[in-house]
Amino acid sequence: MESVLSPATLAELRRPRPYPAVSVLTPTHRRDPYNAQDQVRLRNAVAEAKRQLEADPAVTRERRTEVAGHLDRAMTEVDLTHAEDGLVIFAAPGEHQVWSVARSVPERVVLSDTFLTRNLVSAQTAGRPFWVLSLAADRVTLWNGGVDRVTEARVGGFPMTRRVENFDPERQQRIGDTPSAFREERTRQFLREAGTAMNAVLRDHPRQLYVTGEPAALSLLDEVVGTARGAVHVPHGGLAHGTHETVWQAVRPVVEAEARRSTDAVTRALETARGRREFAAGVDELWQSARDGRVRLLAVEENYRVTVRDAGDHLVLAESGDLDSREDIVDEIVEQCLETGADVRFVPDGTLGEADGMAAVLRY
Repeated sequence: MESVLSPATLAELRRPRPYPAVSVLTPTHRRDPYNAQDQVRLRNAVAEAKRQLEADPAVTRERRTEVAGHLDRAMTEVDLTHAEDGLVIFAAPGEHQVWSVARSVPERVVLSDTFLTRNLVSAQTAGRPFWVLSLAADRVTLWNGGVDRVTEARVGGFPMTRRVENFDPERQQRIGDTPSAFREERTRQFLREAGTAMNAVLRDHPRQLYVTGEPAALSLLDEVVGTARGAVHVPHGGLAHGTHETVWQAVRPVVEAEARRSTDAVTRALETARGRREFAAGVDELWQSARDGRVRLLAVEENYRVTVRDAGDHLVLAESGDLDSREDIVDEIVEQCLETGADVRFVPDGTLGEADGMAAVLRY
């Protein structure tokens, strides 16, 4: 299952496909007893997709068989034992993909000439993804971080390893001292290669970077290659050989402090915008502002959801399941704002007070 959404991957997902491009979305659960329902829910959703393929006169028999086959193959790749909060299956002639997302998605099936990507985009943004680069003289490990965990990332040539030998045994025996591995030229070259590889990863997958290691390792990395703009140093050795849990516990206080600073900055920006009459709130006003490209900063509470119906010139609140209801309008607004260059921040529930879950700073 896929989980890392890069700009290049998103562009590929958004390109037009031969009809039908099928998107199947279903909420999933991380824990018992709710996750026991996930397999049944997923089977029903895929069955509904096949029913729609069967009923659509624009889909030929050959193409229906091919796309249904890709849906079946996608089902075999689903691993619900590691489910997050939502599952997205894409299937089209010649291809299929399975995405696990850390944000709930509405249950729906869509047949179109493009895949439905807005829920992936919103989940990626809400997850506040970051990288952790852990340094040692003989190993450099990359970790993929999210709201409450890190997992080892095997991209860009990571993990990188090399054999470290006893640098000067005669000197160690003579004076009882081991020279620092981080003063040795081969180590310098090793970290230079790791830094170059990390910069390449950041070009393809830009996000906040935390770098862990002994102070000497952090200093050397800065010296030989520099670190990405805004990278945060976490002086903690041993994590290049550590487990995901030890890495998470080491970086968690720093990540949470950064999140608090970000939230404080958002609330200050919104308060300033009120005084300048550049403030907007309410799903209808925000949807219109997003479509007009007027949003500079969008703040969304983490669990904010609302169902609406399009009444022509504005949106009105609706019940889930109503005819023409749009259950993922928040994700639509998030994606539209990102498309027009806005800064989108997810903040803890209750942060926005009277703004009722979502607010924005406008460009004009």
